[in-house]
Amino acid sequence: MYEFVTGPVAWLAFTVFLVGLSARTVWYFRGLAWQADRVAYRTNLSLGIRGAVRSIFFWIVPFGTRGWKSHPMFTVITFTFHISLLVSCIFLPAHNFILKQKWGISLFTIPEVAGDIMTILVMFTVLMFIARRLVLPEVRIITSAYDYLILAIAVAPFITGFIAYHQIFEYKIWIILHILSGEIMLVAIPFTKLSHFVLFFLSRMQLGMDYGIKRGGMKGTGMSW
Repeated sequence: MYEFVTGPVAWLAFTVFLVGLSARTVWYFRGLAWQADRVAYRTNLSLGIRGAVRSIFFWIVPFGTRGWKSHPMFTVITFTFHISLLVSCIFLPAHNFILKQKWGISLFTIPEVAGDIMTILVMFTVLMFIARRLVLPEVRIITSAYDYLILAIAVAPFITGFIAYHQIFEYKIWIILHILSGEIMLVAIPFTKLSHFVLFFLSRMQLGMDYGIKRGGMKGTGMSW
């Protein structure tokens, strides 16, 4: 079973992930109102690129925008979640061992204790996201079961990985569940809100170009949008 989920199923999951994200990217650009924007974008391309870079940069820096500054606790939780998730997924020694074993790829790795801490941080911040959706009326009113499902998909690899690593229960069962939950997350990314993994950068780029050219950027307002 282990060989099956780390072999054919893994290849299928990565294929769906890459093809699906590529398709979402193409659909995003095809959905833009090029007739309304192409003249401004082409004529003021340098300003547009500057606006796009500023928009992305300030939104990926903690407290870089007015929105981040106005909700400091949510900002800390959000950045802690995303940084811990990405670093532990990509640079965990066990993950790189599998990459090296299966595909001959090896990356920089973090100490296992750091991965353990980040796993706990991911689980804790997901609980904070759930509490936020339950407690804040303005968030609760737009929350559905779908949102909780997305959070469950995102946190499942970390819960199962934590249990498997510490061998709290039967290791073989939980390592397979860990791998399967990770593959489910990969497959879900192109088809769910998890696609903001890529669409965040595309939308920030679009808004940055739009504001950088048409909405004050040409006057040097310095907005980070």
